[in-house]
Amino acid sequence: MTTPFKPVVLSLSGHDPSGGAGIQADIETMISHQCHPVSVITALTEQNTSNVKKLLPQSADEIVAQAFTLFDDLPIKVIKIGLIGHVDTAKAIHQILMKYSSIPVIFDPVLAAGGGTSLSNKELIDSIVELILPRTTIITPNSLEARQLTQKDDLQDCGTELLELGCEYALITGTHENTEVVSNQLFNDGQCIETYTWDRLPHDYHGSGCTLASSIAAMLAHGLEVKTCLIEAQEYTWNSLTNGYQPGKGQHIPNRLFWMQENT
Repeated sequence: MTTPFKPVVLSLSGHDPSGGAGIQADIETMISHQCHPVSVITALTEQNTSNVKKLLPQSADEIVAQAFTLFDDLPIKVIKIGLIGHVDTAKAIHQILMKYSSIPVIFDPVLAAGGGTSLSNKELIDSIVELILPRTTIITPNSLEARQLTQKDDLQDCGTELLELGCEYALITGTHENTEVVSNQLFNDGQCIETYTWDRLPHDYHGSGCTLASSIAAMLAHGLEVKTCLIEAQEYTWNSLTNGYQPGKGQHIPNRLFWMQENT
């Protein structure tokens, strides 16, 4: 029997040894959506479920070479970007995006660790704004990241500014806001076009942003319409968080394979 074709999604992100975020989170999510994940690691990290202790960027030349090698062999449908971590890495990713400019790009701008450690500086943020945002189809920042990227305070202003900087869609998530429920705001065509409301869960989670962005990327690779991808990906992420668990001493981790438990 012939195995059904699985769309290929490329993740450009960091490696989280704790398994909560980064490349491993992307791979779990993409497999959950019946995609074939391929990956290029942008940075190694020393971290656990509590925080990041050290960031170890990988060679920019090797990032480009590995990505081009994958593209030469595989029909990559969507590119998902996570942790960049260094200006040289942003330049390398820009080179990849320019060469494969017709492929949709989902960008989760990881600017700080869940435990609070900064994973960016002004030079890197400026590079992201100049090199990555103009090539981005959908950006999925949390409210803190949206403010850092735009230097705006009001989230409505952040959303419209992200569009002006080149993103086609911006989904700003509201988990970091002091609100009773979580409101995620979708921006397109110069304005906020949709607000999605979710119950606020009781824990802090490590890898929720990776899960959301990778879910969007995977569904887009299957050919779903953008708005359908965004709704379904938020539901998948919320279910992953609802079924999350705490394997260590730090944050909870999304259970991205929750659907396996339901079927057993």
